[in-house]
Amino acid sequence: MPGLYLHIPFCKQACHYCDFHFSTSMGLKGQFVEALVKEMALRRAYLPDPDAPLETIYFGGGTPSLLTAEELNRIFDAIRANFYVSPQAEITLEANPDDLTPTKLAVLAASPINRLSIGLQSFHEPHLRLMNRAHSAPESWAAVQQAQAAGFENISVDLIYGVPAASHDIWQEDLARLFELNVPHVSAYALTIEPDTAFGRRLKKGTFVVPPEEFVAQQFEMLLAQLRTHGYEQYEISNFCRPGRESRHNANYWRGVPYLGLGPSAHSFNGRSREYAVANNPQYVAAVLEEGRVPATVELLTPLDQANEYLLTTLRTSRGCDLAYLRDALGLNILFERAEYIASLVAQGMATLDEDVLRLTDAGKLLADHITLELFAAAPAAAGA
Repeated sequence: MPGLYLHIPFCKQACHYCDFHFSTSMGLKGQFVEALVKEMALRRAYLPDPDAPLETIYFGGGTPSLLTAEELNRIFDAIRANFYVSPQAEITLEANPDDLTPTKLAVLAASPINRLSIGLQSFHEPHLRLMNRAHSAPESWAAVQQAQAAGFENISVDLIYGVPAASHDIWQEDLARLFELNVPHVSAYALTIEPDTAFGRRLKKGTFVVPPEEFVAQQFEMLLAQLRTHGYEQYEISNFCRPGRESRHNANYWRGVPYLGLGPSAHSFNGRSREYAVANNPQYVAAVLEEGRVPATVELLTPLDQANEYLLTTLRTSRGCDLAYLRDALGLNILFERAEYIASLVAQGMATLDEDVLRLTDAGKLLADHITLELFAAAPAAAGA
């Protein structure tokens, strides 16, 4: 069933690793909310079945927890006016720990939001300062506990591993603190250095040194082992949950379920094409409010595009990639084109092949991007077959 994504492009300050679209200036925030509401009316017919109930709503960013009670209420009023929301819908809001005061949590608890995704990143103060996070280590801990006390049980937390350090001790401590919180969902990401970020610029200047790949891989392996020991399932490379507690919204991305993205830089997918809204707040606000249009780039998906997307997304999940479906429904026959490479993955313990379903092992997940690119190499041959 379809989903709705709302990009809230504002942050208090810029994290040194982040290359998502956001602004630290709040000057356009009121007009942005007005434009977001208008965009819903403009794009209500985008999804393949506009009358199908929304099963998931996701406030991402940026920092959606910067929205006031009035702004949230206005957005939800517009959602209800333009879409039918399933009574069982998963409604997630990303939040930074420093925003989750008792007062703000009371506002969120009184809203339709029923799931919080809290960006902790670390419980180690020097690492938070290195990443230029707006919150402190004590706030990381308190935010989750206060959210639980406010009635939020469906909570996900984010952690970052592969941060430069002399040993694995800090990462071990982060994991130990995580398990004390007993949340049902964890997203864990390796620190990635993107060019247009503070870390990227410092790396280019030689003032920032990334840890060796082996160091990062060891922390990933520690993550897998300890999460399994504590009852979490890895249902996607970076996402872990207690049984039955996966993020329905994100899982639908990996399953190719249509969704509508609203706001600057938001992406949308309707099964036939993708749309990418302009990543510029003033341009977005002016186009929507003054011209009644959404400034977006449309990419029509060829059968090969759809096949490659299916391969890319499903290989990241515990469900794996159904190579027979990839061949019969999407026209990409890597069972034949890359039979030797697939056999080598299995022989090396990088993947398993069971009834034509290819799944990466823990060792394979460390090289998921490389393996996917290797399998993409079959695409030109398959397209011309």
